[in-house]
Amino acid sequence: MTLAAPLDLLRQARARFTQREIAAHVGKDIKTVRRWEKGETPCPSMLEPALRDLLQSSARAKAGAATAGAQFRFIDLFAGIGGIRMGFEAHGGDCVFTSEWNDFSTRTYRENYPADGEHALIGDIVSFPAEEVPSHDVLLGGFPCQPFSIAGVSKKNALGRPHGFECTTQGTLFFDVARIIAAKRPAAFLLENVKNLLSHDKGRTFDVILQTLRDELGYEVHYRVVDGQHFTPQHRERIIIVGFRGKTSFSWDDLRLPENGPRLGSILHRTDGSEPVLPWDHDRFFDHAAKRVQPKYTLTPNLWTYLQNYAAKHRAAGNGFGFGMAYPDSVTRTLSARYHKDGSEILVYQGEQLRPRRLTPRECARLMGFPDTFRIPVSDTQAYRQFGNSVVMPVMREVARIMLPHVQILLAKETQHGSKQTLSLYS
Repeated sequence: MTLAAPLDLLRQARARFTQREIAAHVGKDIKTVRRWEKGETPCPSMLEPALRDLLQSSARAKAGAATAGAQFRFIDLFAGIGGIRMGFEAHGGDCVFTSEWNDFSTRTYRENYPADGEHALIGDIVSFPAEEVPSHDVLLGGFPCQPFSIAGVSKKNALGRPHGFECTTQGTLFFDVARIIAAKRPAAFLLENVKNLLSHDKGRTFDVILQTLRDELGYEVHYRVVDGQHFTPQHRERIIIVGFRGKTSFSWDDLRLPENGPRLGSILHRTDGSEPVLPWDHDRFFDHAAKRVQPKYTLTPNLWTYLQNYAAKHRAAGNGFGFGMAYPDSVTRTLSARYHKDGSEILVYQGEQLRPRRLTPRECARLMGFPDTFRIPVSDTQAYRQFGNSVVMPVMREVARIMLPHVQILLAKETQHGSKQTLSLYS
């Protein structure tokens, strides 16, 4: 896709904003903006991200002002940093309720969805009454996957702690999803989790989930494991469960999954002088004057030696453990929430003369499919955790695309035949 030239973006912005408003947003004085518009001086390419952000902010504000005209309403449970939400907003959805308990994730979420002051953004959903959740058409929930993940189960086993539905802190959060579905009866839902949810406890965990959604709540349920590498250069398999309050012709065959996805080079910082200057990043991740990634992301000699020795030890033992070296033409391993510790699953090759480096948080955002307009207001450690726990946003956008025609049909039928019935189960 070819991006608009900076002057074209400026002209689009001038259709909605004054020169003074544009100057304030891009950090220049009004006379400079006037000279750009008249063609007296060229509008620099480095302003493209700021101008795109201004236009997108305008579109979001306009959409917020016209909430009544939104195509559908949805709620965002276990929201993280809003990756699932972003995919559904791309198709005209209006978020009317958000739940996220982590303070750092909430900070990132609010930074990127500033208009949410008009609706509730609550913390822990466990104690929140289902009846107080606003009416909505679609429920979204990336319910916590740690109790069901391979790493999470291994850790809890080692510590002698329960996991899955026996886990009293996180394992039962699925049932909070169920009680809200029972009380509010949305037309559809989307739930996302790690692939291992299918096999956890020899499949019994997933059987309980399906039984709850299908038999107890009465929804038509479809599920599929989708690999994010169709959309971003990362092997990331996640199970997606969708359900509808009525019979549909929904089919996973309608997914458009590109056979040849992008490669790592497409999301790396560009050292040829074309890396965009993001006003919200400045030089935090990339030194634009030196045209290089900030040196702090290159592994220290001690850490690189440790990782090499660790990999050699496991190779000698016949194990596959070790670091994952990534090249411009690579599809990476799965980015995890522990990436901040040593970056070992995705190390970017920098030539024989240099030690490898971690991805920067901005590159992690790109690896998850977030646009450069997405702001990262937290520390690198928290950013790595957030992106490692997030979703590949374009996957959510594509699933939303094939879900929504069926949602609209169900809502149209409801309008014709009267209001939906509610269930008292879990309430």
